[in-house]
Amino acid sequence: MTTAKTSKTANSAAKPAAKPAAELKGTKIGVVESDKRAKTRKVVIAYQAMHPKYGKYIRQRTVLHIHDEQNESKLGDIVEIAQCRPVSKTKQWRLVRIVERRSAAATALASAKEIV
Repeated sequence: MTTAKTSKTANSAAKPAAKPAAELKGTKIGVVESDKRAKTRKVVIAYQAMHPKYGKYIRQRTVLHIHDEQNESKLGDIVEIAQCRPVSKTKQWRLVRIVERRSAAATALASAKEIV
């Protein structure tokens, strides 16, 4: 009896180039709701979903804790986030970039409310 060895050359075809982590997991855009903790932000992603029975669109939101290493995002900013390895128990997302800075406008609005 002779045993034939199977070759793995057919299975080891050219592998595609590795993509950046942001492309693999996808990115999301949300608004910074809280910046009270160091290197951590609370980001809200608002969306509308159709109710399964009644067909009405309902406003819903997802709250994510993100890692902001330089503490550069502030309350009210629109940010882009990407999924990453777990940084802590609740943080599994990281800040990619700040899309729009609205913190100055939010601060001005809050000070205007205090005057009135």
